[in-house]
Amino acid sequence: MRALFVGGTIDNSEVDIESDSPPTHYPPDTGTGTQRYRLRRIGRHDGIIAYAVYGAQELPDEEVERVADERAYARRFEAEEAAVEG
Repeated sequence: MRALFVGGTIDNSEVDIESDSPPTHYPPDTGTGTQRYRLRRIGRHDGIIAYAVYGAQELPDEEVERVADERAYARRFEAEEAAVEG
């Protein structure tokens, strides 16, 4: 799956994640206890997670959603996107 980033130092970047489910935070283990990005949205294609949208800690969920819509992640991956509770 692809990890897509909104806000922070790596805004609009992408990385591949080799996992069946995305980690709640990215990077998953910084060693400092402070996570830079939090999982906000997941896009599924045919029931399989195609991408995960991570937002910088300081960004409100609404801003992450707005940017994800603007960047058309759901259309790009032909996926259904939904917010992650938490």
